[in-house]
Amino acid sequence: MAQTPEDNIKVVQNFFAAYAANDLGAIAAVMAEDVRWHIPGRHPLSGTLKGRDEVLAFFGQLAVSGFKAEPIYFGADDAYVVDVHKGYSTVEGASNVNTTWALIYRIEDGKIVEATNLSADQDAANAFFWSQYRLAPVPQRLSD
Repeated sequence: MAQTPEDNIKVVQNFFAAYAANDLGAIAAVMAEDVRWHIPGRHPLSGTLKGRDEVLAFFGQLAVSGFKAEPIYFGADDAYVVDVHKGYSTVEGASNVNTTWALIYRIEDGKIVEATNLSADQDAANAFFWSQYRLAPVPQRLSD
C-alpha cells in the first residue's frame, strides 16, 4: 500500500519525538536497516552514515553534545518529506550553533531510507562539531 504525504510526515514527526526523548530504540523503529544519512560539512561527524547502527551512534553523540532540534515546518509527497527546524546546542562554553536546518527524507514502506541534512550556517555547524569532537592525536589515529 502506498504511503500518503500525511503518513510520511507522521514517520518524521515520530522521529523528532524519539530524538527529543533521546530514545534510540524509537529512532531505530522509524529507520530502515540500510538507511543512509548524509551529514554535510568538514568536521569529525560529517559524511554519509550507512546503516541503522551508524545513524544511531551519530544520534547518541548528538545527545552528548546537547544538540536540540525544534521543528518549524513539514512538507511531503508520497515518497519524500522535507522538514525545516531550528537546531542548537545547550552546552555552555562550547563553540555554539543556533541555526536553521532543512532535511530531505526519502520514505519507503513507512521507514526512513535516506536523509540529507542542509545547514543555513555550515561554518557555525563545522565550528560546533569540531569543538565537541576532537580527533585523536596522529600516532593513535595511525596505529592498529
